[in-house]
Amino acid sequence: MFELIVFLVLMTLGYLVGQFAEKKHYKSITEREKKLKELPTVASRFPPPGKRHDQSLVMGNTVISIDYFKRFVATLRNLFGGRVTSYETLLDRARRESLLRMKEQAKAMGAEYVFNVKYETASISKGRNNTIGSVEVLAYGTALVKPRDAV
Repeated sequence: MFELIVFLVLMTLGYLVGQFAEKKHYKSITEREKKLKELPTVASRFPPPGKRHDQSLVMGNTVISIDYFKRFVATLRNLFGGRVTSYETLLDRARRESLLRMKEQAKAMGAEYVFNVKYETASISKGRNNTIGSVEVLAYGTALVKPRDAV
């Protein structure tokens, strides 16, 4: 009986701390997205025609770990089938954070546009029974920067 109470207390604590951290991260992402919305990023393979720009590779990399509560819920979901929403939010945060880091790098270079944006995703830590422990997302693209001789 004591073990069950300890388990339930730890699960509740894990849930509350995880929710707090996730909400705080989403708030940070939303604020930074508003600041960087002026820098266009597109998946097109070709730059916009007409202007002469220097090109540079920009990238943003993020690793996010899943908390114990979400792993527990995902394990239950695997038993019954269906969408594993706990992993969906993990991937959403990682993708958005990576894109923001890439845009921040491009802005620091003075880029006006980022094209050919791609994502690479990998699980980098396997728990027991090959469960996902953390996920890495790399966002990369080509930044267009005004040529130095044009400044």
